[in-house]
Amino acid sequence: MCNLYSSTTAVEAMRQLFEVSVENDHLGNAEPRTAIWPKYRAPVVRLNEDGERELVEMNWGFLTKKVSKKTGKDLKPQPWNNARDDAVMKNGLWKNSFLNRRCLVPASSFREAKGKNPAEDFWFALKDDVPRPPFAMAGLWQPTPPGLAATLDDNTGFSHTVVTTTANEIVQPVHPTRMVVILDPADYETWLQGSPDEAKALLRPYPPERMQIVQQGYRVLQDDPTSEAL
Repeated sequence: MCNLYSSTTAVEAMRQLFEVSVENDHLGNAEPRTAIWPKYRAPVVRLNEDGERELVEMNWGFLTKKVSKKTGKDLKPQPWNNARDDAVMKNGLWKNSFLNRRCLVPASSFREAKGKNPAEDFWFALKDDVPRPPFAMAGLWQPTPPGLAATLDDNTGFSHTVVTTTANEIVQPVHPTRMVVILDPADYETWLQGSPDEAKALLRPYPPERMQIVQQGYRVLQDDPTSEAL
């Protein structure tokens, strides 16, 4: 599933889109990110202790302990960068975060790969009059377990994951089964503060007619925000 996306929207524009006040913007002078990989920092919108939206950085992917079957020694943990929509209420890795720590993951595009050796890369974005309109993927977050935080080269103290659902008609030819959950702006508040049932109802494929492929090729491992739809 998705293990690469971009977030190239300027911080000020993100504040406006996600209704985050200046004092709750903790991104600083963050540069546009044309390629975000698991374990690396990315912007996230969550609720703070006062119930206000804030922009923070988190490492992408929940970490779990991994032990060698041969030696019994600890191995470097792999990030769980995607959470399936049909598992968020059942799987112990996701359930508590789904109930208590939902977030918005700002993005400009996401990449899916087709085939192997070599895989062909496809970058998906939303249609709009401007290139790379920002959108939000449904996310979950948690504090990074202290025992695993040391395995990150650039630890923020928090980790996020992106929720996936059934692929729509534009994604299916590339990745037949799954795609990221893209939320409509009208649903941001429900995802952040709604009941579990209300939030679960938002986990559905995004309308394919509102999406487009903006890049395609081999080893296209970062998005070019100036490229046009194919």
